[in-house]
Amino acid sequence: MSIAINAPEYSDVLAARETIRPYLQPTPLLSYPALNALLDAEVFIKREDAQPTSAFKVRGGINLVANLTSEERATGVVCASTGNHGQSIAYASRLFGARCIVCVPEGANPVKVEAIRALDAEVIFHGAAYDDARLHAEELAAERGMRYVHASNEPSLIAGVGTMALEVMEAVPDLDDYFIQFGGGSMAAGACIVIKAKRPETRVVAVQSAQAPAGHESWRAGELLTAAMSTTAEGLATASGYEMPQAMLRESLDDFILVDDSEIESAIAVYAESCHAIAEHAGAAALAGAIKDRERLRGRKVVVVLSGANITVPRLRQALGWG
Repeated sequence: MSIAINAPEYSDVLAARETIRPYLQPTPLLSYPALNALLDAEVFIKREDAQPTSAFKVRGGINLVANLTSEERATGVVCASTGNHGQSIAYASRLFGARCIVCVPEGANPVKVEAIRALDAEVIFHGAAYDDARLHAEELAAERGMRYVHASNEPSLIAGVGTMALEVMEAVPDLDDYFIQFGGGSMAAGACIVIKAKRPETRVVAVQSAQAPAGHESWRAGELLTAAMSTTAEGLATASGYEMPQAMLRESLDDFILVDDSEIESAIAVYAESCHAIAEHAGAAALAGAIKDRERLRGRKVVVVLSGANITVPRLRQALGWG
């Protein structure tokens, strides 16, 4: 699989950092003794839950909308999301005065839906799953002449979220392992751009739900595949691989781990107990992967991304075993 046309490069991530610098502060990178003991390693958690939208995607949203033309902003943007991508584009659209429509599947996380509405975006419910909403968003964009913003096949989004890895590598330049969650692949692609430019020997590991393995299967096969999707982790709920991140990751991703949804829920509890942090299901996936891979991590220096904290109270109670 060759690198996708127009795929972002390291210089694009550096430019993205300058674009988002006035609007976002670097997020904390913290180590917790209980987590170090659990993994028998020196572990740092990248706290993207500290973003104004409580998720990492806002980095990409700001970078993309900041670089739109005045005409594109006036006409507006449309995207599809299970929540965090929609929040990202809505946040950036309000920041730069662009009209925004977000298509979400029926039954989308109500916390995320209300957050999108609070950012003055229009929310349209369509279909049972993310890919249904995505196809509807593409149709709306074509009908109304709006700028469609794909959640993964966007160079500006990938470069924007790559700024997270810049912050990590500047803080921990001798990093051994970097664990990230995988939904559509923008975070993984952005991380690989930076880490392979700064320290190629650092191992980059993506983690996806075994109940939504399309990205994993596409990476293994070297071609875009679809797969059954039944995960309860809405941020990981994709049913196909996406061209741009998959093309980039085929060249540079070191490993790809599947974890069961039950392992993700266990990781939510570990975050609560060991780090006093709240994580949504997708946000805890990278930690679930690190726990699964802990035999290999013994004595190493590891960063795990807590990518988001937008979880409803009932689902948090369930993950913590509170009934």
